[in-house]
Amino acid sequence: MQLIRNSMTNPLTKISVKQQLLLLLLVMVSPVLLLHWYGNVRAEQILKRHVTNAYTELNKQNFALINRDIDSVKNTTYSIIQNSITQKFAQKQNESSYDRLNKYTEMEKLLAGYSTGVNGGEAIYYNFYVYDPNNDFSFAAQLPLAQSGVYFLSASNKPNWYEEAVLNKGSGSLQVIDAYVGINKQKTLAYVRAVNSIYQRNDLLGVLVVTKMDKKIGESLNSVSLPDGKIYFTDDHNQVLTSTEKGLINEEILLPPEYAKLTDTSGVTNFIDSDLIYVVNTNESLKQKLIYKIPVRSLLQQQSELKHVILYITVVYTVFVLMGMVYFWRSFMTPLQKLATFVRSYEPGKLVPMTPGKGRNDEVGVLISSMYDMARRLNTFIHYKYKMELKQKETQLQILYQQIDPHLLYNTLESIYWKISLEGSTESAEMVKELAKLMKIGLSRGRELIRLEEELEHAAAYIKLQQPRYEYEFQVIWNLDERIHDVLIPKITLQPLIENAIIHGIKNMGEDGEIMISTFDRGNTVMIRIEDNGYKEVNYEAIDRLLNEEEAQPSLGYGIRNIHQRIQLHFGRPYGLHYQRREIEGTAVTIVFPKTYEEGQRN
Repeated sequence: MQLIRNSMTNPLTKISVKQQLLLLLLVMVSPVLLLHWYGNVRAEQILKRHVTNAYTELNKQNFALINRDIDSVKNTTYSIIQNSITQKFAQKQNESSYDRLNKYTEMEKLLAGYSTGVNGGEAIYYNFYVYDPNNDFSFAAQLPLAQSGVYFLSASNKPNWYEEAVLNKGSGSLQVIDAYVGINKQKTLAYVRAVNSIYQRNDLLGVLVVTKMDKKIGESLNSVSLPDGKIYFTDDHNQVLTSTEKGLINEEILLPPEYAKLTDTSGVTNFIDSDLIYVVNTNESLKQKLIYKIPVRSLLQQQSELKHVILYITVVYTVFVLMGMVYFWRSFMTPLQKLATFVRSYEPGKLVPMTPGKGRNDEVGVLISSMYDMARRLNTFIHYKYKMELKQKETQLQILYQQIDPHLLYNTLESIYWKISLEGSTESAEMVKELAKLMKIGLSRGRELIRLEEELEHAAAYIKLQQPRYEYEFQVIWNLDERIHDVLIPKITLQPLIENAIIHGIKNMGEDGEIMISTFDRGNTVMIRIEDNGYKEVNYEAIDRLLNEEEAQPSLGYGIRNIHQRIQLHFGRPYGLHYQRREIEGTAVTIVFPKTYEEGQRN
């Protein structure tokens, strides 16, 4: 038996502990060195792939920035076309030379005003070309003397892009054209768009040409830094519209043969060969491409410079880490790993287990004990805070509701008193009846949320009380979606808004006054809009501050703020009121809240 035990003795015990540690270090470091060698072999491929992915995202952002610049130019051309000065260029019979001169001068000033660089950027120039076969504008310059202006064409000097713009019927396009300044001729990227009369749809006024677009887009291209790379913005035939490489405008860029083999070229594609990385972003609808071309050698040069540094760092770091790891692992890292597991799995409010290792008095033990105790205190605080928030919300709701009933009762009784004292009419009985309905729905047996159908009935009763006061002069239009009548809404939401529409909107308008009340089903939300056609000026910024600022302004009132806060207390911050001006005349207030139903109703 003793012989068997001797034969099973660990051979490492025959060498010193120092030798064992050196052997262990060699065993642990050797894989690291092998992985480092293998990593250098794979690094080139990984670097290419990762850098290509990064340039792909950069290309998308760059393309979006270019399209933003183009959209800005499109919007500006739309403003110029809609301008009354531009629209005056419609041909008129018996128009005097003086009138034509005035039109020409005003248009020159308009175009010069838009042809200005912003914040030190490249300026783009707006030109207006008009077909003038009768030479009605003979007093104008025949050759472009400035970067922007109004120019007149005859049948002999009308360029091809003019006819193409006319055929596009108001749709703009990017084209490389020959631009003249005096006698100098130069190629430029231009945005070309036909200008039609907004009064006579097929009446052509001329063609608006925005030059120097290559310089403007070039700013966006130059904002991207590629290591020895080039950027090209081309059309769908790979003809360069502008690029970071000078002198290539209207030249064709050759792409790798793999690109021609693709059946679907829309979106971003990339190609990597031994010398170059291509990133091509194609927009099929706009017929545009953004091409990045980056030399691989510049990337590999940076990689080779890092190889030696990484090697030295790896060796030194491995030596120190392994020496410390052997000593500290069992006494330091294992407890911390358990603590990290607890921290990652801990959720506020979740039951905290007993503290492990209570007998440990070093820093690690203190840290573990403190973390568990802190989690317990946090649970206690969360439960306390939750209860306090519930009580606070209940208190706020009660205060808000207490502000509503006296105000409503006072206004309603005032209307009944006014009607009785003015006419002594038997209609007062009807008003008392409607008042009873108001009070019944307003109290709602202590409920804070009532069905939308009940709230609409409450609003209708209030309107019936107010119409006799104003001798039935104003009209109320109801546009209701009955599918959402069971949705719950805070009670007495509509009445204050209708009251505002009457007092601040249509009062004193007589039969011309009109209030429209509409409900809409918006999927998971409900929208109610109350509109009036009042003519008074409304300060919508002040209303927005009243609704959204933390401190209320007494001078602006509390009614709509009360409604806004009640909706948010019930449903959350994304919901509430929004005031805006109607498209025609008057004011519209929109109420947005989620779909909720009484228990037992549909979900």
